[in-house]
Parts: sequence; structure tokens; C-alpha cells
Amino acid sequence: MTVSPLAPAAFPDLPVIDGVTFAAAQAGVKYKNRTDVMLALLAPGSTITGVFTRSATRSAPVLDCQTKLGVGDGAAAILVNSGNSNAFTGKAGTGSVDAICNAVAAATGIDPARVFTASTGVIGEPLPHDRIVAKIEELKAAQAATTMADAARAIMTTDTFPKGATQTVTIGGKPVKIAGIAKGSGMIAPDMATMLVYIFTDAKIAFQPLQDMLARLTNRTFNNITVDSDTSTSDSLMLAATGTSGVDVTGNTAFEDALHAVMLDLSHQVVRDGEGATKFVTINVTGAVSDADARLVAMATANSPLVKTAIAGEDPNWGRIVMAVGKSGAQADRDTLTIKLGDLVLARDGWRAPEYSEDKCAAYMKGQEIDINVDLGLGDGTSTVWTCDLTHQYITINADYRS
Repeated sequence: MTVSPLAPAAFPDLPVIDGVTFAAAQAGVKYKNRTDVMLALLAPGSTITGVFTRSATRSAPVLDCQTKLGVGDGAAAILVNSGNSNAFTGKAGTGSVDAICNAVAAATGIDPARVFTASTGVIGEPLPHDRIVAKIEELKAAQAATTMADAARAIMTTDTFPKGATQTVTIGGKPVKIAGIAKGSGMIAPDMATMLVYIFTDAKIAFQPLQDMLARLTNRTFNNITVDSDTSTSDSLMLAATGTSGVDVTGNTAFEDALHAVMLDLSHQVVRDGEGATKFVTINVTGAVSDADARLVAMATANSPLVKTAIAGEDPNWGRIVMAVGKSGAQADRDTLTIKLGDLVLARDGWRAPEYSEDKCAAYMKGQEIDINVDLGLGDGTSTVWTCDLTHQYITINADYRS
């Protein structure tokens, strides 16, 4: 598989997070000779939080995880498989989750209520959970604190590169570490969380303040990205705090800023690995009557196939942006609208800007990083959304996804 041209130069050097270990294995869930299952084990006292897709057809693992948040304070486990999403699998899906959780519990002594699972891949096919169960002893024996990168690779589906990010912040003279991994490439649209994401920190913090922080930051990161406007049945974002640093970060702004940086980095990597993507696109909307209206415009622009294909074709067709503004449902006025590509003005005061240069705009569109700036000229509302272009490769990937 060809790696996305927008991929980072290398996978980051993720630090050891005391209180959590990882292992990955080949279970043959869908493909042979492919690492497709990971198990993370967390120390007693770890705080486990999460946000999940709001899809009406949520998968069995998502439904199970939602019921377990905030339960207990003993050791915990997170098991994730790729290749099969265990979604739209009826009672069989619930049975698969129970079988995996009980097997992990039997092997580790962890309460099944503290075992969290996730599955990603094809929808509607029964999960061959026996293949996963058969690997649990191997996964337990292989646990190591330094193998988070292996876990990142195990959860990939159509991803072209593993995704990781890290930050360290000093609080009260002590370092607090944060490290996370993610998978996501297609079926990416805001409705929390549009992918699978697992973030770990050695900070000390109780469930509710950490859950509230996660929800706030999700709305500024993962809920502001889109690849194709399609929300997955399996989206899960889990954040675990082991407390092993002994540093209480409740209400700490520096910690929240560092966590935001990790989440923003991972969310941007998902966009950069959008199926078939060749351009990373930032859409900034200002001057709306409200932040909600600004977001309507930003998402309408980001999800427009006409806008996205114009970007892929390196065509500065700003008329398509005008179209997206008009269809968004947000309050807009032709005569106060300004549209820019980067710093290049395309339209202002209701028509094409006098200084508009087709040559300069066409040259700008050849870059890999594209900024679309829209000012509605009506108020103080703002929103920023990140997306990618839409190429022939997206069709190629998804036309035979089940083959």
C-alpha cells in the first residue's frame, strides 16, 4: 500500500507511560499474516474515560463500552481488533463482546466490567471472536511498556501509516506524560469520534473531570474533521489516566493544553491519511452570526464533493465555495461575503475581487496545504474544520472494500 503523500516523516518516539503495557498479535480476523489485535493492560486505580459515535447503528463493542465508563477502579484492559467491526451483527455481536471480555478477565484477573473492546473493519459480518480469544494468553505474555507503536499498527484498516502523538508537560516541577495512537482513513465525519483513538497519561485525575475535559477537547479536534461526511458505526475515543506520576491535574490548564495538542495532532493525521488524499485543507470561517452558523458553513464547504474535487484538480473554482456557503443553512449575505485562498482574495463585497489573479490562485492550489478562508461579515462567530481533497483513489479503495 502506498503511504499517503501527506504522512508525517516518521512515527513519533512515544514515551513509556507508567502503569500501562501493550502487546499485539496476528489473529487472522480477516487477513492472514497481518497484525490485527492489540491488548493494553492498565494498573489498578486507572481512570478510564471515553466518547463514542452517536450513530443509531452503533456496534456491539461501542454499546458495551458506554455502559462501563465510570465503573470500578481496579485494573483495566483495552482489546482492539481490526478487519471486522462487529457492527450490525445482532445478538451474535453481543455474544462476541462477552466472550472476549470474559476471556481477558479469565487470563488477567481483571473484572469484566473493566474490560473495554473495540472492533473496526467490515460491517455486517459475524466476528470470528474465537480467533481473538485464542490469542489472549499470547497477548498477556508479550506485554511490554515500550510497544505502543505495535498497538498502533494492529488497529489499522485502510490506513497507510500508523498514527501516534505525544506531549510532556511539567506541573509542580514534575513531568506528566501523554501519548496516544489512532486509526482512521475513511468513513470519517464528526459525530464523535470518527475513528478509533487511545490516549494514555500518567496524570492523576478523577473520572468526571477527565470525562468533561475529553468531551470539551473532542469538540475542538475530532469533531471538527471530515474526510467523506460518513460517520462510522464503531467510533471510539478512550482516554486513560494511570495516576502513576502522582501529579493531580484536576483543573490544570497546562495539562489540558497538552492533551489538546495530542488530540489535534492525531485528528490531523487522520485527515492526512484520508483515503486517496493528496491535499490537507483547513477551512476557517469568521464573521458569522454565531459559532454554530460558522460551523455550518465550514462543514458544508468541507463536505462538498464539488469543492473537494476542485481542490484535487488544483482548480481555484471559488464559485463552488459560494455554493457551499449558500446551501449551508447559515445566515449569509452576498454583499458582505469575502473568500480567500490563503492570503489571496478571490471574492469580496458580493462579487469577484478586483485584484483576483487566476494565475496566482492556480499556483497556490498546487501546494499540499490549502487554506480556505471565508468571512461572512455578519458577526463574531468562528469555526475551523479540517478536511482533504476527493480523488479517484477514494473510489478505487471503497469500490472493492469487501473484496
